[in-house]
Amino acid sequence: MLFVAGCTQAFFQPHRYIVATPGQYGVEYQPVEFKAADGTALFAWFLPARGAPRATVLYLHGNAENISTHFANVAWMPAAGFNVLALDYRGYGGSQGSPTLEGVQLDIDAAMRTLLARPDVDPARIIIFGQSLGGSLAIHYGARSAYRGNVRAIVVDSAFSDYRRIVREKLASFFLTWPFQWLLPQTVDNDFSPSASVRAVSPIPLLFIHGERDTVVSVEHSQRLFERAASPKELWILPEAGHIQAVRDKAVRARLAEFLTRRAAAPSSLAFR
Repeated sequence: MLFVAGCTQAFFQPHRYIVATPGQYGVEYQPVEFKAADGTALFAWFLPARGAPRATVLYLHGNAENISTHFANVAWMPAAGFNVLALDYRGYGGSQGSPTLEGVQLDIDAAMRTLLARPDVDPARIIIFGQSLGGSLAIHYGARSAYRGNVRAIVVDSAFSDYRRIVREKLASFFLTWPFQWLLPQTVDNDFSPSASVRAVSPIPLLFIHGERDTVVSVEHSQRLFERAASPKELWILPEAGHIQAVRDKAVRARLAEFLTRRAAAPSSLAFR
């Protein structure tokens, strides 16, 4: 997932090159350009739902490459009745700038504002779906966003619970870096820690998904987040799945589509405050 270098920047491994587009796989999409609050130019793909949309999903991918290598994780959603906006953080793909934890939060907020301004999006039915780093980012954003009232659920797949904890685990797993496991993590910015934010997400429903065979981020991270989170919350531990592999299974996709449909149809507990 990341090359541990003893600094926050190690969490970001962006690529500029676009490997493939949804259109190459028969999925309708629209390129979207917008700007973050600090003026950074950003890029995303909007995948419209087939038929009347049940909700709109803001998709936050993992730390490596860009949306062109991650969109397959959500390419099934339009056929299931969901719009998707797949965001590339600053420095990734067609987005300008360089990624930082603070800057990426601005990017997510800009993507949310872009969705809410679209006439083909119901502003009352937004769902955030983050995988790996994207899941950790989603928790912090969901706890503090000015648009919490528009979010019907946050789905977190294979996320880590704390930036310093995951760095420490990576350092401890290799004999050459083992001696640095207590020193270098202190150089990591932990102000955006999911563990510190997760309880404040409530009353937005939280769904944690994690594979027991995940060798990149251990399942204990989702279990720890689930324990800290307030209700409503769910935890799906999938015995056969590895890192961000759960939605490759058709049965899991069907189960997730049912969850999203149910949450989109439920009244908002935040009443747009």
